[in-house]
Amino acid sequence: MTAAHGQPTRSVLACGEVRTCLLPSLPALDGRAATQLLRLRADEHVRVSERPTMYALSPETLTGVDCRLPTSNGTKVRGVGTVVSRAALTEGRLLQSTAYFSVPAAGPDLRRPWGQYLVRPGLVEPFGKLPQQAAAEGALRGAERGELDLGMIAESLLAQLRRHALLDRRVPFKSSPTRLRWVARRIPAGERASLANFTLTEGGLRTMELRLPQDVPVAAAAGLCEDLALHDWLLTTVQHMLDNSRIGAIDGPSVVEALHPVVVHLLHLWMPRAHVDPALGHLWDVLEQKPGFSRQWENLSRRIRDRLALQAVAMPNQALSTR
Repeated sequence: MTAAHGQPTRSVLACGEVRTCLLPSLPALDGRAATQLLRLRADEHVRVSERPTMYALSPETLTGVDCRLPTSNGTKVRGVGTVVSRAALTEGRLLQSTAYFSVPAAGPDLRRPWGQYLVRPGLVEPFGKLPQQAAAEGALRGAERGELDLGMIAESLLAQLRRHALLDRRVPFKSSPTRLRWVARRIPAGERASLANFTLTEGGLRTMELRLPQDVPVAAAAGLCEDLALHDWLLTTVQHMLDNSRIGAIDGPSVVEALHPVVVHLLHLWMPRAHVDPALGHLWDVLEQKPGFSRQWENLSRRIRDRLALQAVAMPNQALSTR
């Protein structure tokens, strides 16, 4: 990104929001169908990877904004520029939309022509000096009326994709979407990225704070947050399905019926870091220590497999007792 006079524009803060949900389609989409779904622009290709999981990433689109930036202390800061949004589909089953932008420490006092904002995609300039702490806290709090709302931009893209003609608008099981809001404070190039905070709140909302070196693209941070949001959705969804299945109180075919969607559609999707930039892959280590994402997943998977194994052993005896 460069300023109007040709000098690099250095951001001090990046903000984003990720929405994660189950694709409203009874069959999972293959690579060709995923490409059709995510072709948001005719001039750029959808990127599809088949190893280690089938993963499709849409081209980026831009939304022009001219409004107040969220702040925690009520400071009114007008921002003008563009927000990047994109979508991803994992294994033809899990759909995500992301909106994000960067902001420099200060901007001009007068509004530039739109053309100058469009040549710096994903940059939103403040009028005057940015109150960095208040802006970071405001981004995690979420937008109020009249403020830049990343969640609305991400949700709008998600709604657009859900209406695609390819989808039959049926789902193999019930689930709820989740939201992840994140902010990344810029640190000098060459320093090591770090995860400052990850919080689970009510209503399917998670928040995360990062320290991101200047030489690591914001798109890489967005990819890390998408990966985290996907695996958090998996944990949340499987735990909810187990809690509601009453597997300790039911027997026979009911057990298999309750656990069937987890085994068929979800257990094979756990693959942290599969599509994360190598410069940020080590941040998963923090989450593996506390709260211990993979340990939680392994525990849930073991419970499911043990219950199905017990049911398989019991079924011959149950069959004999009904003769």
